[in-house]
Amino acid sequence: MCASRFIMCVTVGDGAVGKTCLLISYTSNTFPTDYVPTVFDNFSANVVVNGATVNLGLWDTAGQEDYNRLRPLSYRGADVFILAFSLISKASYENVSKKWIPELKHYAPGVPIVLVGTKHANPSYHPIIDVVVFEYLKGRGAEEADWCTCLHECSSKTQQNVKAVFDAAIRVVLQPPKQKKKKSKAQKACSFMVAGDSSEPFQICYRGMKWVGTPVY
Repeated sequence: MCASRFIMCVTVGDGAVGKTCLLISYTSNTFPTDYVPTVFDNFSANVVVNGATVNLGLWDTAGQEDYNRLRPLSYRGADVFILAFSLISKASYENVSKKWIPELKHYAPGVPIVLVGTKHANPSYHPIIDVVVFEYLKGRGAEEADWCTCLHECSSKTQQNVKAVFDAAIRVVLQPPKQKKKKSKAQKACSFMVAGDSSEPFQICYRGMKWVGTPVY
């Protein structure tokens, strides 16, 4: 019997966006109501996705500036990153492009990234994912958005789309997106998937730029 493939998944993002709660919710099917540790203990388990069994290793990181020098040590050997921001924190999604993408590109170039908006069930939530992506494409150019492999909204509290986030992280390692030929600046695209079961593709054109994905409502 062949040994299952090991996939190292590392979560990153600002402090207090819910990275640790996301990991606890996924691994225990519960939401922590009392003490939440600053960093989740490393976890490893066999997971089946699309008929393939993999050994998924989960690593948590601290987003606070105090850990800026130590955090990149966790990036070594990563197969995929889950980059989390809070759907109720404008600063956390602004830091996606200001802080986290440059950091990951510097220390782990070429490693795929799953972008996750957390706290979807929070009463203060407003749908901002479209704004996040469009503002990034508009401000940095579509050619700079190649890091955006998958895009998800989730709630660790209700477990909405939690499993889908990690399934997507596994899939993007097992089935990397095909490299496309270089296009003009106006033609380049950010490819992503919204969590769910639908496989019907769609395109959104925004100021000459195409946004390709898989919608689920």
